[in-house]
Amino acid sequence: MSAPIVDFEPGQGWDDLVRLWEETDVPKGCKAEIIEGIVTVAPLVSNHHHYIAGQAQRGLYSVIPEGWGIYQRLAVAIPSQCGMYVPDLLVVCRDVLDRGNFIPAGEAALVVEITSKLNASHDRIQKVAGYAQAGVPLYLLIDRWASGGPLVTLYGEPKGDVYRTLWAGKFGAAVQLPDPFDVLIETADFPEC
Repeated sequence: MSAPIVDFEPGQGWDDLVRLWEETDVPKGCKAEIIEGIVTVAPLVSNHHHYIAGQAQRGLYSVIPEGWGIYQRLAVAIPSQCGMYVPDLLVVCRDVLDRGNFIPAGEAALVVEITSKLNASHDRIQKVAGYAQAGVPLYLLIDRWASGGPLVTLYGEPKGDVYRTLWAGKFGAAVQLPDPFDVLIETADFPEC
């Protein structure tokens, strides 16, 4: 369960909020994020969650350019949304890793989030708006807990805090990532829950 640690108070600056996030004592295996100005802690994810991340990562390794990497749990900053998100997968140029404990979200070429039952709304609502606002070109949402059954949605062409849905399909269908990746991510063996 995501549990609020501290609210962002009016008058505090972005740097103060980031300092609170950095100083949050997070249990091993958990992650701290800032969602709409609230520092939250998310619990350990399931083995199925890790499996899906691994399968998506495996598909991406064959197409990322030299000098780029695929990272799990690398924090991305979105000050305009009072957000510091820690996506399940992030594709970014390795050069940006020298900048500290987090990177600007707009540096990412692709972000992948895999929903967890207790905080899926963050990935579906706040993070969609945040990643779009930051200008992340592609956002792949793997939603095991969607109301109509497990769903994969590829967002792109961000404008303001809104994405265009480029593709959506149930688990079992393969999603084609456009350039610069141009790769098919198979979802047939993604566990549903």
